[in-house]
Amino acid sequence: MDLFEYQARDLFEKHGVPVLPGIVATTADEARAAAIALGGGTVVVKAQVKVGGRGKAGGVKVVKGPDATAEAAQSILGMDIKGHTVHRVMIAAGAAIEREFYFSVLLDRAERRYLAMCSVEGGMEIEQLAVERPHALAKVAIDPLVGIDGAKAAEIVAAAGFDPDIAGDVAEAIEKLWLVYRDEDATLVEVNPLVQVADGSIVALDGKVTLDENAAFRHPDHAHLVDSAAADPLEAKAKGLGLNYVKLDGAVGIIGNGAGLVMSTLDVVAYAGESFGGVKPANFLDIGGGASATVMANGLDVILHDPQVKSVFVNVFGGITSCIEVANGIVGALETLGSEASKPLVVRLDGNAVDEGRAILAAANHPLVTIVDTMDGAAAKAAELAAA
Repeated sequence: MDLFEYQARDLFEKHGVPVLPGIVATTADEARAAAIALGGGTVVVKAQVKVGGRGKAGGVKVVKGPDATAEAAQSILGMDIKGHTVHRVMIAAGAAIEREFYFSVLLDRAERRYLAMCSVEGGMEIEQLAVERPHALAKVAIDPLVGIDGAKAAEIVAAAGFDPDIAGDVAEAIEKLWLVYRDEDATLVEVNPLVQVADGSIVALDGKVTLDENAAFRHPDHAHLVDSAAADPLEAKAKGLGLNYVKLDGAVGIIGNGAGLVMSTLDVVAYAGESFGGVKPANFLDIGGGASATVMANGLDVILHDPQVKSVFVNVFGGITSCIEVANGIVGALETLGSEASKPLVVRLDGNAVDEGRAILAAANHPLVTIVDTMDGAAAKAAELAAA
């Protein structure tokens, strides 16, 4: 789960990372009040969207005084930045920046460890720096069992080439940023820029944090960080039903049991769809290895309510999952949905109790259901129906 900048700032403050005061506003009047609360001087009005390039898009403005703050907020609120609508801004205290740096710690999946990246050249896009001046970006492996202690922080700072007069303060900030990463179960903590201000202190001026949703059970306090307004309603509904669902942009709804089978089904449908005008899969939905009739019915309920879906491909290989349960789930869901179920279903069953499962579907004889024996044949039929 990606956080807004103001949420990252709050987590930084919680763990002792030096930050500037910041107040969130959703209207121009709230922005004016925030500027007054921050002393009425120079502030930065920053669009709160989960995407980079805000400054270039006009979503970050440095202004002075409450009226100018309100005017800037009014111009930013409602702005579209790379497809993201700005619903709130953060009014941050101004700072006299002397130098800008970069620091991040992230999950290095390929190496099965963490990776710290640091540079004395902050403020610019890190991807640009990595391409144009790769030697200016220090990369230091982090042992997950040790983390970033004083010695490792000093190693990171030395590798990045910080001046001795500020190396200690930067290392201290890095240790605290590590606490955010570790204690909040993050997969990314990034500060760009990490700055030295006029009085010589180090401040995290902008933050980006991604939390591991698989660790949500350890952090009930993270629930308030979820951006419910931006969540896809179908994904929210599926999550509430305990389904492993991801919305895509195609027209063929997909249900399968097992992530590998579902991924293969997406590929097969995309390939078959090339013969029918480029029809593509509409979602990823894995009902799991031991899915019951209820889980199958819940999956159909979600997919059939997606307006983009024109046909549904149910692809199940029975192992732990019995084809009887799948068939009963399909029949039960169609009975429950009634007239709401208006999209054709192509069903391919194989494996555990396949004959019994097919017999249940045949006996139901529902006009929306077509049984196809092979995966390729079923994918082609689903694509054909979606294109009709």
